[in-house]
Amino acid sequence: MPLLKKAAATLSATAALLLALPTTSSATPAPHGTLARETFDRLPLGPVSKGHGWTADTAHGTLTVAPGSSGHGRELRLRTEGNGHAFLVFPDLTAPGNSYWARLRLRVDAFPVAPDWAHWTIAEASGTDSPTLVRPLGGQYAPTDHGNFWGVGSDLGPTGDWTSWKTSAPATAGTWQCVEFHLDATDNRVTAYFDGVEQPDLTVSTDQHGGSADPFTFPAFDKLKIGWQLYQAAPTPSSYDLRLDDIAVSTRRVGGCG
Repeated sequence: MPLLKKAAATLSATAALLLALPTTSSATPAPHGTLARETFDRLPLGPVSKGHGWTADTAHGTLTVAPGSSGHGRELRLRTEGNGHAFLVFPDLTAPGNSYWARLRLRVDAFPVAPDWAHWTIAEASGTDSPTLVRPLGGQYAPTDHGNFWGVGSDLGPTGDWTSWKTSAPATAGTWQCVEFHLDATDNRVTAYFDGVEQPDLTVSTDQHGGSADPFTFPAFDKLKIGWQLYQAAPTPSSYDLRLDDIAVSTRRVGGCG
């Protein structure tokens, strides 16, 4: 009988200790993790205007879920006419420290060859506290160098409207690429990666960018748009087709592009 009493006392003490230990709530967000993700595999085939956590923004453009080009899964196909646009929009995307990584696979069937200096955007991040639009993925047709080239850009902020394109980063039509970008608020730095390889020539930051002499600063990000927009009227070609897949946004690098 004394042994039973001793065992019961030990169990009671152990239970009291466990109750006293701090617990982890499943409702507490992890310090690192996924902010948004879309593979399109669970969406029905055909025209689409929204998905899990995102909506559409179009003008003379459409979004359509189609069978994947590889024969597996599904992808999103965007088409625009003239200088229209077609974006999927993550409208409530905020991140700790106002910094995040994004990864996506894309294929642009054709880039503009007219008018001269035609400018296009594939990703745009913004916030309601500032008019500044940050364009971590985009580019421009440069007639002086006979091609389209990737570049990071911005508009409507203190540094003005600019795209810092580089001939070291030619934009190739008709091929799939895995593209990443990192928005780092510690130095208002944008870094781009293609197929897992950093493109240092495209990096911009507070005092190194393609705009005016003013500092380049991020808004408090709360929206991310991914898709296609061409700004000049009467372009050649007159329509544009873009394919997207495997979109992920995270507080840390997602990877998968190597």
